[in-house]
Amino acid sequence: MKKLLFTALFALLVTVNLQAQEIKWITLEEAVALQKKKPKKIIMDVYTNWCGPCKMLDRNTFGNKDVAAYINKNYYAVKFNAEGDEKINFKDKVFENPDYDPAKATRRNSAHQLSRFFSIRAYPTVVFLDENADFIAPIAGYKTPQQLELYVKMFHKNEHLALTTQDAFNDYYKAFSPEFSN
Repeated sequence: MKKLLFTALFALLVTVNLQAQEIKWITLEEAVALQKKKPKKIIMDVYTNWCGPCKMLDRNTFGNKDVAAYINKNYYAVKFNAEGDEKINFKDKVFENPDYDPAKATRRNSAHQLSRFFSIRAYPTVVFLDENADFIAPIAGYKTPQQLELYVKMFHKNEHLALTTQDAFNDYYKAFSPEFSN
C-alpha cells in the first residue's frame, strides 16, 4: 500500500513539475487583448507542420524549464502556424490563408497572410512584438535555450533600443552571459 501511495504521489509531483515548466501558449488575439489589461511584450513562435528545426525548437528550447519560466513571467506567448488556415484579427485587419490546401496540412502549404505581413522567410522564426503589439524584430532559425535567452532578455529589458549599430550588438553579444540550463 505504501509503495502504491508513493508511486502515485511521485507521479503527481512529476506531472505538476512538468506543467509548471510548460509555456502558456495563447492566440495572437488573446495576447493583444491581455496587453490592454496588463502590458507585456509578445513572443510568437512562427512554425510550420513539416519543419524539423521548428519541432526541435519546440522540444529543446521552448521545452526548457528556464526558457518557459522566463517567457511565462515576462511575455505573452503565441504559437502561429505560418501555413495554417485560421483567420486572425490583428491591427484592425483580418489575415487568412485563402490558398490553404487541407490535403497539404502536413507538408508545404501556402503562406498565411500574417506570415507575409511579418515578412517571414524562414522557419522557425521567433517574432517579438512590443507592449502595443508593434513589431520589434524577427529572429530566424533554430536557437538553443542560451541563444534564445539573449533575445528574450534583451527585448524584455528594452536593451535593443540602445543597440543602434552592428558593432554595438556585437559588443552586447560578447558581453552576454547566459544563465539558462541546457
